[in-house]
Formats: sequence, C-alpha cells, structure tokens
Amino acid sequence: MALEIGLRVGGYGFDTHFFRRINIGGEDYYVQNDDFSYRFFPRETARNPGVLRMPVHKAADTIRIFIFGESAAMGDPEPAYGAARYMEILLRERFPGTKFEIVNTAFTAINSHVIFPIARECAKRDGDLWIVYMGNNEMVGPFGAATVFGLRAPPLIYVRLALAIQQTRTGQLFTAWARAINRRGSRPASWGGMQMFLQNQVAPNSPLKENVYRNFQRNLDDILEAGVGSGAKVLLNTVAVNLKDSPPFASLVNSNQPAADRERFGRLYAAALADEAQNDFPKAITEYEPAAKMDDQSADLQFHWGKCLLALNQLSPARDHLQLACDDDALPFRTDSRLNHIIAEAAKRMTGDKLRFFDVSAALAAESPVGISGEETFYEHVHFDFDGSYRLGLAWAQQVESMLPASTPKREPWISQTTCEEMLGLSDWNRALVLEHMIGRMQSPPLNGQADNARRIQRLQERDRSQHAQMDRNEQETTRTNFVRQLEQRPDDFTLRENFALFLQAIGDLPGAVAEWRRVHDLIPHDYLPYFQLGRVLGQERQSEEAEVCLRTAVTIHPSLTEGWTELGNVLAGQGKWEAALASYGVAREQRPQDGQTVFHMGLVYEKMGQAGRAIEFYREAIQWNPGDWQAHFELGGKLDAAGQLDGAREEFAAAMKLNSRYSRTHFNYGVILAKQGRLAEAEHEFEETLRLEPTYKNARDSLEKIHILEQRQLGN
Repeated sequence: MALEIGLRVGGYGFDTHFFRRINIGGEDYYVQNDDFSYRFFPRETARNPGVLRMPVHKAADTIRIFIFGESAAMGDPEPAYGAARYMEILLRERFPGTKFEIVNTAFTAINSHVIFPIARECAKRDGDLWIVYMGNNEMVGPFGAATVFGLRAPPLIYVRLALAIQQTRTGQLFTAWARAINRRGSRPASWGGMQMFLQNQVAPNSPLKENVYRNFQRNLDDILEAGVGSGAKVLLNTVAVNLKDSPPFASLVNSNQPAADRERFGRLYAAALADEAQNDFPKAITEYEPAAKMDDQSADLQFHWGKCLLALNQLSPARDHLQLACDDDALPFRTDSRLNHIIAEAAKRMTGDKLRFFDVSAALAAESPVGISGEETFYEHVHFDFDGSYRLGLAWAQQVESMLPASTPKREPWISQTTCEEMLGLSDWNRALVLEHMIGRMQSPPLNGQADNARRIQRLQERDRSQHAQMDRNEQETTRTNFVRQLEQRPDDFTLRENFALFLQAIGDLPGAVAEWRRVHDLIPHDYLPYFQLGRVLGQERQSEEAEVCLRTAVTIHPSLTEGWTELGNVLAGQGKWEAALASYGVAREQRPQDGQTVFHMGLVYEKMGQAGRAIEFYREAIQWNPGDWQAHFELGGKLDAAGQLDGAREEFAAAMKLNSRYSRTHFNYGVILAKQGRLAEAEHEFEETLRLEPTYKNARDSLEKIHILEQRQLGN
C-alpha cells in the first residue's frame, strides 16, 4: 500500500481508463486517453485510439452509437472515409429530425481482450446502440496465438489477472521491470506494422489457436452482456474478409510427412501450379486434389485450388477452398470461419429484443459478382476501399433503421454513394492521398510477398493515375466550394475540417491550410494531429519558431509519433540548430530504425556541419534502407564528386536520374561528371535535357557552350 501511494504521489504510471474528461469551449467532453493501451502493448509498439470528442451530458434528442472493433471497424486506411462515417451521413440524411452521435472506439492492432474493458466503460456512457465488428486481430493482437506483444494465448484467467494488476501503479512498475528484463541486451522493438509478425507463424492445428477461440468466446459473451445490461441495443456482426483476391500470407508444409510423400507432394503441387499458369484449370485441379490429400492444411494449395474452381465457375466448391486457405493461413490476419461461427453462436445464446445479429460476411459476399468477397470491396486482406465502406455503412444504417421506433420520421430513399461522398468531402485529392498510402503499404512485407501482388499494385496505380487526371483548376474550385458548403452545415465536424485542410495542402494553399488546422485545433485541442500538421505546414511557410513549438507539443502529447520527431528535426535543421536536429532525428531513428528518410535527413545535417565523411555514411545507409530514394542517390553523388570519386558519383547520379528523370539538376550534375571524364557527347545530351526541363538555368547553358567550343577545337585539330 505504501509503495502504491508513493508511486501515485510521485506521478509514476498511467491512467488505465479509455476515456478522460476535459473542458472544450466551456463544455465538458469525454475524449480518448492515449495512455490506455499501455496495459496491452509495450510503449514502443503501443497503438492509440483515434481522436474522440463526446459530450459528457448527452442531449435528450440524440441517439449515441458506439462502434467496437479493430482497424477495419475504425476505417483504416483513412477513418474519415470508413464505414462508420458513411453510416453517419446516411442516417443523418435519412432521419433529418434525429441526431446521431457516432463514437468509434475501434483502433489498430487490438482484439477482444482490449475491447472488453472499453465496452465496460462505454456501458456507463449512455449508449443507445452498440455495433460490434471484431475478429481480425484475435490471433495476432495481445495474448493471441501469433502475437508479438507478449505471452501467446494464455488462459483467460491469466489475462484478466494480469490486466487487473496493471490497474495499480505497483503492477505497472513490476510489468515494466519484467518487460525490461525480457528484452535485456536488445533494443526495444518499435512499431513495424504487419512486418513485425513474419517470424510468428502458427500452424493451422496449433493448440494455441484453440485457446484463442475459447478466450474470444468468453470475451464476446462478456462484451454483449455489458451492452445489453447497459440498456443499449446491440448489433452483432460477423466479419467480412477478402477470400477471393487475398492469398495466404504464409503457408506451412506438413513436416511429419515421410520423405517419399513429401517428394511426391512437391512434384504434384509444382505440376499443378504450372498447369494453372497455362490456364489449364481442369488438369491443375486433378493434381491439386491428390496433393491436398497428402497435406490438407497447405493454405497456398487451397487458395490456388479455389482460384482454379472459380475460373471454371464452380462457385460453391471454390468458396469452400478459398475459405480453407484463410482458415489455414499461418499468418492469421483475417477472421477465420471458426471465429465467425463463434460470433453466430453467441447471437443464438443471447435471446431477447436487445440484440440483433447481422451476417456482414454473407451480405457483402452476396454483392460480389461471384458471391465471394474480393477486390471489389477490399484494398487488401480486410480493409475496405471506398465502395466497400459505403456498402458496409449502408448495411449498418439499414440495420439501425430496423432498430429505431417505427414512428421515426424519415426520407426516402437512402442517398447515393456519390452524394454521401460529396458530404464527406471525398475529393479527387483526398482519394489520391489514400490510394498513394495503400500503394506504399502493398509494397511492404508481408503484402509484397503475396502471390499476384504486382497486379494488385498496378490496379491501385491505375486508379491513382485516373484520380490525378481529373485534378484541374476548375475541379479545385468546385471541391473548395463543396467543402465550404458542407462546413457551413457542420461547423463542428473536425474530421471534415481535417479533410479540407489536407485538400488545401495538396493544392498548395498553405495559408488556407494553416487557418483550417487552427480551427481543427480549437475543436480537438487535446489531440496531437492539429499540432503536427500545423508544424509541418508552418515549416513549409518558413514560420520556423511557431512550427517548432507546434511540433514539440505534438511529440509531447504523442511521444511515439515518429513522423513528428522527423518533422521537428527538419524544422530545427532549417534554423541551423544542427545538434538539436540530430537529437530529434535520433529519437525517430530509435523508434523506426529502418526509416531511410530519417537517416537521409541526418546525412543532410552532417553535410551542413561540414562533416562530409559522416554525410556519405548516412546517405549510403539511407539508400540501403530505401534504394528507391532518388534524393539520397543525388546527394551522395554530389559528395562523391567533391571527394574526387567520379565513377561512384556518376553511378549515383545515373541512379537518381533513373528514379526521377524530371529533376533538371540531376541531369546537369550527371552531365558535369561525364564532361570531367571526357564523355562530351553524353554530357552534351544531359545539358540539353537540363535546359529542356529548366530553360533559364544559366550554368547548363554555359556548360553546353563550353562543350561546343571543345568540340570545335577537336574538329579543328
């Protein structure tokens, strides 16, 4: 007891509640507690709730809807355009006399162990309706069978006890000590996305999975009881995943097979893959079938078998095999059939009019042309694209309608997806930002290791190019006008204001973006994002001192914000505060060691400090982490040139030019190196290309004239 009191008085530890109460503009609100997740994740890898702003005192005419789940329910990759946001607009327009307040408690990497305590808090917060959509992270989240966050699949009694202990400061201290001992001698792991789980594959028949299923069932029952017991109505959903177009992330072979059987399996499987590649699907199936009898838990085999059946329009067996591919995936990032079965069974056990069961998986599959969910709905394995988010948002809204009093006044019909997206501020610029983010994600492990990944990336790139083709001056003004109109109707919609600010940044209206981010800050002063974005934009506007203050505030609120430390380093470097910049970059590098951009910026600082050798070292490391960074190649080429290493400089400028052929100075510098090495014809071509891209660049024109003079002298000789 004395230790507990001492720790609390000394300010040690963190608040374990999901909500915290603050005053904004004279009114009391519940907002997210960014420390909440420290009970479930080490600080270095902790995920945080999205920004929340919920009045403490709910208005009598308001229907408060809580959403529970993980990243798919949150709306990843951009919650502003997730299913919950579509649902909010759809309900508002359908029922103009009713106020709906959507409180989305879902966030990345969590599972039922995390959602249960959130639900218990929400049970005390006047919710009218709960929407439960969870299951994707059950195997990989905290206490899952393939987790990287601690003990794997322990009994539920252990989980509950460990979490209860951490509600005390003493328990938090002992947990911190235990984690420190476990990682002694190694650097704390930072958040690395799905790539973190590559070494944590789990066999389809692992006993750990059985523990997870038992724990999930108990957690789900307790969540539903909390919702119904609070007086709210509960909409319980199965979880839809991409079966048709998302191959397994990992597939384990049966190591217990005799050598002869293993050799025959390999021969049959290789032959089937070859026949499938030649579109001889019937023959491939005759080879997949006996191979599967020898190893019936090969996720890759089941996926390819299912795709062959799909090509032959044998939809029912195709669905069965594609589901098996999901169920046997050794990196289980998707809700499998067993988890969805547990969800359906839980609905049967909870009798009464307070709970409604909705089979989202079946409903969305029915809207697919072949009755199996795929890339018409998802970006990758579980996250919805714009069309999928609208369909899920509409399906949820229709379920909510059926749970409202029949006398509730409404309009007919539901608004279209186009109208809904106009009200959300989903412009071509905002779409492009999301698509570019997804292209980057698809190029990283483990997504880049999936079969057919190149085609999926190409499809996203084509969509991105299509968006950019529509971006012109007239469309800019139309989009700006729409944002202003929507904000006049919903001035307190901070998410809409964020979208407007991002649009203004994208079109280069930085003063307008600054003004909009200031308004966002006034609405959510507790959140790091407005400070971060203000810091970024003010830095671009050369307002360095205020930018520094904003960014320091952002990383104080959210210390694990790697991008915040990097941007702070940029601003400090812009002011010539070299040592402070390196310190800020150092924090970012510690959090994300493989981030080539941070390393590159450190090289720039060392160059400014006159430490050419250190600069070269960091540029090389940046290229090692990110070979596609043309700027790192460009800067390294310049330093090698200055050091007299002309061959190396030529190679780096050639690489930079290949990666970004539109930058005139790369052509110029490459031409200079070629001229130094006596390759005048090639140098002439590069100087001409420089002038084509930058006609007023005097150095290029002078260099071209010098080459012409040299060429004339050579002819004269």
